[in-house]
Amino acid sequence: MATAPDAPGPGSTGSDGPAGPAAARARLLAAPGPGGRERRTALSALTDDWLAALFAGAGAPARTALVAVGGYGRGELSPRSDLDVLLLHEGRLDRALPERLWYPVWDSGVQLDHAVRTPAEARAVAAADLKAQLGLLDARHVAGDPALTAALRSAVLADWRAAAPRRLPELRELGRERAERHGELSFLLEPDLKEARGGLRDVVALRAIAASWLADAPREGLEAAALRLADVRDALHLVTGRATERLALQEQDRIAERLGVPDADALLRGVYEAARTVGYASDVAWRSVERVLAARSGRGRRPQRRFPFTGPVGGAFGGAFGGSGRGAVVRGAVERRPLAEGVVEQDGEAVLARGARPATDPVLPLRAAAAAAQAGLPLSHATVRRLAAECRPLPVPWPAEAREQLVTLLGAGEACLPVWEALEARGLVTRLLPDWERVRCRPQRNAVHRWTVDRHLVETAVRAAAMTRRVARPDLLLVAALLHDLGKGGPGDHSEAGEVLVRALAARMGFDPESVETLAVLVRHHLTLVDTATRRDPDDPATVEAVTKAVGSVPRLELLRALTEADALATGPAAWSAWRAALVDGLTARAAARLAGEHGGRPGPVEAEPTAEQERLAVEAARTGGPALSLSASSLPAAPMRAGSLAEASAGVDGDGTGPMGVRLLLAVPDRPGLLGTVAGVLALHRLAVRSAGLRELDPIGAGPVLLLSWTVTAQFGELPEAARLRTDLRRALDGSLDVARRLAERDAAAPRRRGVPVPPPVVAVAPPAASASATVLEVRAHDAPGLLHRIGRALDGAGVRVRTAHVSTLGAEAVDAFYLTDAAGRPLDARRAGEVAAAVRAALG
Repeated sequence: MATAPDAPGPGSTGSDGPAGPAAARARLLAAPGPGGRERRTALSALTDDWLAALFAGAGAPARTALVAVGGYGRGELSPRSDLDVLLLHEGRLDRALPERLWYPVWDSGVQLDHAVRTPAEARAVAAADLKAQLGLLDARHVAGDPALTAALRSAVLADWRAAAPRRLPELRELGRERAERHGELSFLLEPDLKEARGGLRDVVALRAIAASWLADAPREGLEAAALRLADVRDALHLVTGRATERLALQEQDRIAERLGVPDADALLRGVYEAARTVGYASDVAWRSVERVLAARSGRGRRPQRRFPFTGPVGGAFGGAFGGSGRGAVVRGAVERRPLAEGVVEQDGEAVLARGARPATDPVLPLRAAAAAAQAGLPLSHATVRRLAAECRPLPVPWPAEAREQLVTLLGAGEACLPVWEALEARGLVTRLLPDWERVRCRPQRNAVHRWTVDRHLVETAVRAAAMTRRVARPDLLLVAALLHDLGKGGPGDHSEAGEVLVRALAARMGFDPESVETLAVLVRHHLTLVDTATRRDPDDPATVEAVTKAVGSVPRLELLRALTEADALATGPAAWSAWRAALVDGLTARAAARLAGEHGGRPGPVEAEPTAEQERLAVEAARTGGPALSLSASSLPAAPMRAGSLAEASAGVDGDGTGPMGVRLLLAVPDRPGLLGTVAGVLALHRLAVRSAGLRELDPIGAGPVLLLSWTVTAQFGELPEAARLRTDLRRALDGSLDVARRLAERDAAAPRRRGVPVPPPVVAVAPPAASASATVLEVRAHDAPGLLHRIGRALDGAGVRVRTAHVSTLGAEAVDAFYLTDAAGRPLDARRAGEVAAAVRAALG
């Protein structure tokens, strides 16, 4: 085992005799026995004895004390640590006394940081210098008058607590500046163990927060993380023989050997895990500090308000608030605003609602995480801890809602990162995705990569969230981004290994076979476009053929192009450039043209034959001239139901909370203008989220066209509305006695404004004429929001076009819709008219 050469040790005269303190120190550092905390404690005790002997021999007068501060005060001396000491005195002091103390230490070669002050001077310096005050918080008596040390400690702690509202923001700013200079310890190949974010300086800051009595940090794993970082620092000092804090690449193998870990990668993974624990604890502690300081200053108090959470239907928030459904009254200073079923916003964090039942709701961790990220809020530590303790694992395959919530979480972009870190801090990510353990905290020894493997995957999803408008399946893009490097860390080609893993994982997540195949293709070929574009002749037909053979279809090619860019951008600035983008785009265009020629363009949706139930409703609507509707259960999970609600039409809720809880609404109405927007508005008033929808035209008895609308809906919050009330409101909206647009506008105006995550602007485009021979296809890709389909429908109605067929789907937080439009005579729109309609829809979406 490699050890550093013995350095001169402390001795009362600077000598290095075998019986002196220096020899004892050298033996301690070279001993094969326990290292870690025991050695640091023993080294501190040995130094105490030495300095106490110096103090006694220096002839110090009464009311004088020698005090250890900083790391030495905490008893955490590393082999090359400085000695931070304070000579404390009252009254006059012989000027020669400090020299009699300090010179032997200097002669020994030990670095010394010293000061001579009265208690009043020490407090004054601490009041002016935050770093000095932090050092004094760890003051410990070494020699002399213990009462003098005790009095100083009490006074310094009292000063710190009194000044905490002013000093803690200053301390946080220091931490931010350090993070900017030194980066994040959990991602650097050569990290600074002390100064980087998540390092030993942050551990000291957490102790200072706790000493303020204003807040505290999560304790789970924090002490073990701090000990691990300190152990690595000790080994670094011993291996290099220097007081360095940077874990250089050339030293990592020797440090790993000294600590008994398999290799340098295992060493870094341990360091990264510890740093993440410290970093997460810091985030939680500083949020607590901010809440306390805001409350003390009055900024955290909000007036009591009544929020009109419901529309025509009552009780939409009853599950979360236990109210009457006529609006939630917030009493006192705490507001609880709903975010999703079982999740509310409180004090700037996403927390569990009072009625949430983690033990019977295995999707709740993903739903809470998605709601927090989409609202741009952190997920509270208490919530994460409770979810980890009480939630059962997801069933296999996952229920549809779990996939939707994962995609919604990833689609939040940058806001996903702190929420993902919170889930990882309590092991929830590995519980959801067991294969994640392969890549968690795994370093990438490549100068191009700036992140660990797992963080690179999340960063790729963040980048992909800005590209969801480019593809027809944003859900597959985001999931592929999260999983594309899952094969790293094992033998062989990581793309091939990842394909095998992703096939099994995607099936476990409940994706259909076609989606599983697409995800496998994306993972297997996530490097194909950039490698082919930069290494092969783009004009060679074999080059294009290699790409088309790999992807097989235009939609997959679009997904692969977006994944390629997201992967490169998440790797680092050297991985993507305008030159590479141009090469990839050229190759993609050639491959798309080849695929379009082979398959006749993008395939359109295939209309299934109407079911018996659909034909029955269409006949009823044609004969009566009014709406006919039916309700039934769907396979999409939604909110819990109650007797008398839409649950009457469903099979009920399974005991594990994963049974059929969505509702399928079939509505047949004689053709009339504005039908789509009107019905969508009624559903929005009832807080029903549209997961999918379809519109088609039938003429069952030859009396004129009947529009058949098929909807799959879930409740945004709380319970689903009563079926009878929904029927009544649909009929009122269709006969004009319910002004849907006005009611929605009134509700939106009265609702509290909540920040959300930035999202890409909506894309409204007219598909090429080949998309349909009998209609103009308008494609809309946008971030899902309450009333989105209502706004689109109103815009189409205002443009004076007929919606002959519509295909609406919500994938995570993204709406991907296609509307087949004709003019009043049933003909496709000309190019100018189609452009005007697209502009009208674009304006309506803002």
